[in-house]
Amino acid sequence: MGKIIVTGSGGLIGSEVVSFFAEKGYQIIGIDNNMRADFFGPLGDTRWNQKRLLETYPNFKHVEIDIRNRSSVLNIVKEIKPDAIIHTAAQPSHDLAASRPFDDFEVNAVGTLNLLEANRQVNTETPFIHMSTNKVYGDAPNELDLIEKDTRWDYADKEYYNGIKEDFRIDQSKHSLFGASKVAGDIMVQEYGRYFGMPTCCLRGGCLTGPNHSGVELHGFLSYLIKCNIQEKKYNIFGYKGKQVRDNIHSYDVVSFMNEFLEKPRIAEVYNIGGGRKNSISILEAFDKISRISGKKMIYEYLDKNREGDHICYISDLSKMKEHYPQWDITKNLDVTFEEIYLSWKKKGL
Repeated sequence: MGKIIVTGSGGLIGSEVVSFFAEKGYQIIGIDNNMRADFFGPLGDTRWNQKRLLETYPNFKHVEIDIRNRSSVLNIVKEIKPDAIIHTAAQPSHDLAASRPFDDFEVNAVGTLNLLEANRQVNTETPFIHMSTNKVYGDAPNELDLIEKDTRWDYADKEYYNGIKEDFRIDQSKHSLFGASKVAGDIMVQEYGRYFGMPTCCLRGGCLTGPNHSGVELHGFLSYLIKCNIQEKKYNIFGYKGKQVRDNIHSYDVVSFMNEFLEKPRIAEVYNIGGGRKNSISILEAFDKISRISGKKMIYEYLDKNREGDHICYISDLSKMKEHYPQWDITKNLDVTFEEIYLSWKKKGL
């Protein structure tokens, strides 16, 4: 089997990539410097996940590299000569980006450029998968006509029933600085594909989730919400009556799509990857679902001010993904996902 470089290998998606491809027999080189702990403090620490991967997979190797370090990135790509690069490392928080704009841009935009250029210098035929975000659309989805239901907001226009397509506009809207830095990385990944003919894709994730998420208030919606419920800790709702909607996709289903792409790479592709309408849920609905699992009522406080650039209703239209890769589909529904996250937190002693 071949060799795969995975950035952010201690994080939610990165660790799922390691597990998935290590079990297929690939040599996995994980690049991670645990910057999530720097961004979010001890609760964001991912060393436990790195340790778990090293103990589980003899074909996994950890390399301590900061992707902002251009020479280190170039040297590791030259040394490994990977058969694929899967880039999941990021500064993932809207709120944090506003207080640390240079760190945010250097990780999300410059770090991505460093990896792309290293890949181009070593082998232009090596597929490059980039974990982008639906925040590249900024708050433009909030301009759609919405209807208010008992527990959620929803699209009023039938054209958007299945969600947001990849041709939705990404400019002239408020993104948060995080969203803007991710736009820069996203466009650069596309440009390396188009300009140099390299096989690249941007996966514009909705809410990515799963049991290996080190969820914190500023990032990790379901993981953090479930953790609050178990600990009987207050959860803050930021605006929109708690009816804001996200489509949640389990990290396993994200990585199984990556596998499909690597089997049949395409040039400069963009996909909205999320749970779709079937896996969409509002905060209020999530409260109800976890309370039924845990037997505990949700403790929460409502704050009228929404987060800057936050989506009121966001559902990913999965039709392009399924058209290009008909073998792929969602395999883990919300019930399974909630149960897995709940059991994972309980196993960690919560």
